[in-house]
Amino acid sequence: MDKLPNALLISLVLAFSQAGHAQDWEVLFDGSDLDNFYPLGEAEWNIVDDYVEADGYTGSFLVTNEAYGDFELELEFWPSMDANSGVYVRNSDPQAIAARAGYEINIFDTNENADNRTGSIVFFSAPLAEVETGGKWNKYVIKAEGNRITVHLDGVLVADLEDDTYASGPIALQNNGGLIRFRNIRVKKTDAD
Repeated sequence: MDKLPNALLISLVLAFSQAGHAQDWEVLFDGSDLDNFYPLGEAEWNIVDDYVEADGYTGSFLVTNEAYGDFELELEFWPSMDANSGVYVRNSDPQAIAARAGYEINIFDTNENADNRTGSIVFFSAPLAEVETGGKWNKYVIKAEGNRITVHLDGVLVADLEDDTYASGPIALQNNGGLIRFRNIRVKKTDAD
């Protein structure tokens, strides 16, 4: 008889623990609206089913309304074979997103410069592994804590950078040619405060 109450107690503790952990995450995009973003550039970002997409516009972005310093970001992306895209973090100017004003985690399998292909942090870190992403759904897990940024692509560590050039800024999703889709975007602040 004692085992049943103990098992129930353990189940309740685990459930509350997991519920508390899930509350740490902020859903930026769940397929229903783009309320957490504003557009920059000429691309039309359209919600289709459970993802948002843009096709063929250079220098266009979806930018978060909020800035992030230390965080963990998870998102899924689907690039066409010729897509040139990226995920920008800690950009110093939210109205002028650029790889030289923050950190760009690239999505560009066919980049002629192997140091700047998918998984790289442009101008800072070549990809540690080559992962082909074109024509399928992939997952980025990007962690920025202090001066360290790590990037996992489909479970593979592709970037591990120590640099303190940029400390905080918005998250931006890029369309810079080809078709790019994003879905299941969530972020968790890990700042000490």
